[in-house]
Amino acid sequence: MPEPHPILETERLILRTIRPEDFEGWAVFMADPEQARFIGGPQPRAAAFRGFLTMAGAWAMQGFSMFSVVEKASGRWVGRLGPWQPEGWPGTEVGWGILREFAGRGYATEGATAAIDWAFETLGWTEVIHCIDPENVASQAVARRLGSRILRRTNLPPPFEDAVVDVWGQTREEWRARPRHRNPPA
Repeated sequence: MPEPHPILETERLILRTIRPEDFEGWAVFMADPEQARFIGGPQPRAAAFRGFLTMAGAWAMQGFSMFSVVEKASGRWVGRLGPWQPEGWPGTEVGWGILREFAGRGYATEGATAAIDWAFETLGWTEVIHCIDPENVASQAVARRLGSRILRRTNLPPPFEDAVVDVWGQTREEWRARPRHRNPPA
């Protein structure tokens, strides 16, 4: 099992396990109708707290989960991203969600690059996927910048069985063969 509290650093971000003080940003993210549109819809604070604890519990039970994303320059929580694989999920996913005020800065691509490296190197994954709603143009653009392609279309497991997603992804070999960029595109 990987180290229980890994910290990944990129040029502009710190990715670390979830802490109690991250919940305020998490609650804002999950209450935003546009930000939460493609991840089950906006949630009231109490429901967001249960999801927050689910991510923290995944770290304890699986040894991985989404990281909290902290902007180095400000020290602010800007989102969550990283490895995710609940029961019945269509594969080993690295997903992302960035607060609206920080969107468009390339943080999802920058953070997901570090998280994918970590998943392949530390978790030993052989493939990474991204479950993306066919209407989520912004996440499709991030997936393309990461070098992923659509692999198939599927439904998510219950309780989201009505959600149809495109499964984007790539193998570890494809990831390692792609050109590296010093500064990720915005």
